[in-house]
Amino acid sequence: MKKRRHAKILELINVNHIETQEELQMYLLKNGFDVTQATISRDIKELRLVKELSDRGRYIYSTGKKSNLDAVRRTGGIFSESIISVDHALNTVCIRCFPGMAVAVCTAIDSMEWTGVVGTISGDDTIFVLCKTEDFAKIFTMNMEKILNVKNN
Repeated sequence: MKKRRHAKILELINVNHIETQEELQMYLLKNGFDVTQATISRDIKELRLVKELSDRGRYIYSTGKKSNLDAVRRTGGIFSESIISVDHALNTVCIRCFPGMAVAVCTAIDSMEWTGVVGTISGDDTIFVLCKTEDFAKIFTMNMEKILNVKNN
């Protein structure tokens, strides 16, 4: 239950601008996790979450790592130019690329230090991303789809 809750917390702070423990508690309750403020405080400590200034000028919970979207911008659009599809099965994500592009995409993914990613392996046109849990694989897939939508819009 704790691992699932931690994965949900990471997902929630990646998707929402969460400023307080009470706000995080509300989001968790909406997602089926009825926890106390003390539990949330311990989870924040265990996940090593920090508060950082958002683009809205407010302090929000974060993993403290560089924004993946900033890393995408640095890659020069390699994702949008190379990735055909992203899908997951259990705790493994499969990324299909145009022929010859998987190694470049995989290198970019490795440089981004994704939370929950154990490792990657690439061939000529396919990348497998091994995640710690199925929830992390879902989050990774969702974030990659967001990146592709941002870059394609």
